[in-house]
Amino acid sequence: MIRRKNPPHGWALPGGFVDYGESLESAAVREAKEETGLDVELLRQFHTYSDPERDPRRHTISTVYVAAAKGRPRAGDDAAEAEVFSRNTLPGPIAFDHKTILDDYFTRRY
Repeated sequence: MIRRKNPPHGWALPGGFVDYGESLESAAVREAKEETGLDVELLRQFHTYSDPERDPRRHTISTVYVAAAKGRPRAGDDAAEAEVFSRNTLPGPIAFDHKTILDDYFTRRY
């Protein structure tokens, strides 16, 4: 997870916006590298989240991927910190609807 430098503040899953002409998969890999310094391998698409209230800035849609990486994350781009957490050590506060996403992942909802 990354601790965001910019509002809305809090801890979040690495992510961002897709560039024009970029695939969702390429954007996920690029954003992970920019924010954590890690090269990730996407394992599978997890779920798409689209609640209009999930991002206080504007209506956004997030497609979440399960990925694997090796190494220790280091903050980059708009991340103030980057750390690995377990279900029992999640930090707070968690931005956006990322707590819901993590709960879905840990309970294997999707």
